[in-house]
Amino acid sequence: MSDPLCFALAGLCLVSFTSSRGRAAPGATTKETPLSPPVFSPADLDRSADPAQDFFQFANGGWNKANPLPEDYSRWGTFTLLGKRNQQLLRAILEEAAAKAETSGREAQSEERKIGDFYASGMDTAALNAAGIEPLRSELDRIQAIDSRQVLLREITHLQALGVNALFGFGQMQDFTDSTQVIGVAHQGGLGLPDRDYYLNQDDKAKAVRAAYVAHVAAMLGLAGENKDTAQTAAARILEFETALARASMSRIDRRNPHNVYHPMDLARLRTLTPHLTWPEYFALVDVPDLKSINVAQPEFFQEVDRQLDGYSLDDWKTYLRWCLLDEAAPYLSDPFVDEDFKFSAVLSGAKQNLPRWQRVAAAEDHALGFAVGKSFVARYFPASSKAQVLEILHQIKAALKDDLAQLPWMSPATREQAIRKLSLIEEKIGYPDTWRDYSKLRIDRGSYVMNVLRANEFEHRRQLAKIGKPVDRTEWGMTPQTVNAYYNPSLNEIVFPAGILQPPFFDPAAPAALNYGAIGAVIGHEITHGFDDQGCQFDGRGNLKNWWTEEDLKRFQAATAAISDQFAQYTVAGGVHLQGKLVTGEAVADLGGVKLAWRAFQATRPNPAQDTPDPRKYGDFTPAQLFFLGFAHVWALNTRPEEAHRLVLVDPHPPAVWRVNGTLVNVPEFQKAFGIPDNSPMVHPKRAVIW
Repeated sequence: MSDPLCFALAGLCLVSFTSSRGRAAPGATTKETPLSPPVFSPADLDRSADPAQDFFQFANGGWNKANPLPEDYSRWGTFTLLGKRNQQLLRAILEEAAAKAETSGREAQSEERKIGDFYASGMDTAALNAAGIEPLRSELDRIQAIDSRQVLLREITHLQALGVNALFGFGQMQDFTDSTQVIGVAHQGGLGLPDRDYYLNQDDKAKAVRAAYVAHVAAMLGLAGENKDTAQTAAARILEFETALARASMSRIDRRNPHNVYHPMDLARLRTLTPHLTWPEYFALVDVPDLKSINVAQPEFFQEVDRQLDGYSLDDWKTYLRWCLLDEAAPYLSDPFVDEDFKFSAVLSGAKQNLPRWQRVAAAEDHALGFAVGKSFVARYFPASSKAQVLEILHQIKAALKDDLAQLPWMSPATREQAIRKLSLIEEKIGYPDTWRDYSKLRIDRGSYVMNVLRANEFEHRRQLAKIGKPVDRTEWGMTPQTVNAYYNPSLNEIVFPAGILQPPFFDPAAPAALNYGAIGAVIGHEITHGFDDQGCQFDGRGNLKNWWTEEDLKRFQAATAAISDQFAQYTVAGGVHLQGKLVTGEAVADLGGVKLAWRAFQATRPNPAQDTPDPRKYGDFTPAQLFFLGFAHVWALNTRPEEAHRLVLVDPHPPAVWRVNGTLVNVPEFQKAFGIPDNSPMVHPKRAVIW
């Protein structure tokens, strides 16, 4: 699910190793568990490259050459390689649970039984192909039975509960001005393409994608039973419908500003905003009837929604809702639907073939029962000693930031005091939650795979809505323990590092300190820095949207982050497409802060540099300082298809891997010194950005 507010979780990368739709999850085609990839090996290098010209190529060229893109991936890097290992470990858990469920008399709705039954339902291709579209028949009949605006609204809310991206989204969020409370939020949605710019851009590539999209929608409707001509007409109408929504949608850059997506409205204001969308009726239908106000994240979008509710015929609405349902359900139906779904996703990503079925089912299960599966993953594969060692590194990096804040020459005492207070209040979550999620009310069986997925979506939707009007649960996790990612949440002022990423090549208890600080240390520093990037700096230590800066300090800080934005806007991906500097600012700031903080922590914790010399037979003829930066660079080893690179420029707030390395290190004097890089080198920025 896309983030409607565009910043709720500031993650390390765009996606984890699994995908809720089972489309892009990296993995393997064999059952053997791969060895953990090393934090760094001299074989990763391209020694023909000059580190003063292109450090990314020098550090990762050997790895990239030895790890070409598999046919079923649009990206292949350290994240995906570790994800491959984790997913194979999960596969053993899932297959074991499925075998036990089939042969034992365990309680039908026990957690282990649900894990096994979900996996078995997704792996039963014979049953899936025999069923075809039939599992969705009752849902399609509901849509066809719409005969009034009131019934239309009821059906929209029903589909939204099933996880279908129908027209708009509704959920919960922490109140920006009172972070102790949960409020309702309505946000833009309803688009079948990944972002509004796919509808609005007029370049040849965007036009080609839209043409492929219309053909895809028509093909899906045809598989569901509509004749070719009707399906083609309907697909064109759906593109027209969604384009109107796209024009009213807020851009990703604008959504990065929390003030732009916070518009609390009572019932009177809601009536004025959307006279045809009766919110009290909607609240009753989603089972939160006592709501008297919500945050409307994008008011202009909802004005367009209101116009569409009044302006389109019921037949148009039925066609649109059929498409929304098919788009959500296709990966979990028979092979013709799966194949057509992948065919269009390949247009966007460049992948040459779909992932093996077991990987797609495991990805869907991670979304549906992720914390149940995660409990077993942690018990088997994440020792307490790793958690303790990571916490030690984390605390050293926080200490480095505290020292830095205490000495920043451009920061006034008043702002300095508030910044240090916010740092002291950051909550730390490492490995896995203390309390595991309760799935007892989720029904899973060995019947229809797609219905298991939709029931899981509904379970999670209801769980989220049940939070509205209640105090915030600060113990909850936003990522499963097996996820290869990490995040900072500004509303909770917390940093979260799942067990899935606390493994090589990000962290290795046996590796030299230089490599661990360069890799996981920079990751930790990255997430901490998010609390002080251009978005996080707008929230105080309790997670409230509240200015804690003096006017002059804020101007200096904004000038520094603008320099980062301008720098990254000069970079391009394949084909000469420029990055959106204002979209990637927060992540670029976090990368720079992360590597600088990790470096300072590493220097502060080296007891005797003369004794801290890694084995050259294993790590090559590099100094500890050089290994630190090689460890940082290797985290971002990655091969990417051109189609995927272009897609990410539109939707990803993270810079491409090459610029996460080179664009960061050009601003780091310690890197220049470690490798003896001349001042006029491309790896030295003439006007280094200085923030933290």
